[in-house]
Amino acid sequence: MKNIILFVAVIATTLCNVDLVAQSFKSLDVSPMDAAFFPNSWRESNKIVKVVYSRPQLKGRDLAMLAPVDKVWRTGANEATEITFFEDVIFGGKNLRAGSYSLFTIPSAEGNWTVIINKARNVWGSYTYKEEQDVLRVAGKVSESEKNIEAFSMMFDKNMTLHMGWGKIIVSVPIKKTSETEKY
Repeated sequence: MKNIILFVAVIATTLCNVDLVAQSFKSLDVSPMDAAFFPNSWRESNKIVKVVYSRPQLKGRDLAMLAPVDKVWRTGANEATEITFFEDVIFGGKNLRAGSYSLFTIPSAEGNWTVIINKARNVWGSYTYKEEQDVLRVAGKVSESEKNIEAFSMMFDKNMTLHMGWGKIIVSVPIKKTSETEKY
């Protein structure tokens, strides 16, 4: 009888402890976070710029439904995209001080998109976007992709130009290091 009670006690204790130790991890986000860097080689530790964003997917939907024309868009999914400059740069032809910012865009049906660097950080989407917090706005040159880009993607080319692609659209903004003589 003592053995049965001891056995039941051990089993009950074990079952209770399993609940305490077991973790409930979330499944993979449908719009996973990603990051792009310049320089993009892992061998180069002195980065100039880093962008962290979420990657929504078209899944048969129209791009204008997900990134509405003529409206401020978070430039990705979930949280607003965050862009960090580790040095002062010239972003789309305008001086920009080193720091972390939110990156918003205003898609256009025809022509260039507006690319916005904004002071707000750690914000969800563009719901709390305030134009008075804009640091600068530049034109993002629009070109057409030969292939359909299913998941929103960002990358820097060898010249540090930021390219944002989704569907058949690629929006590009040149970035240059600020030389000592150009600093403000």
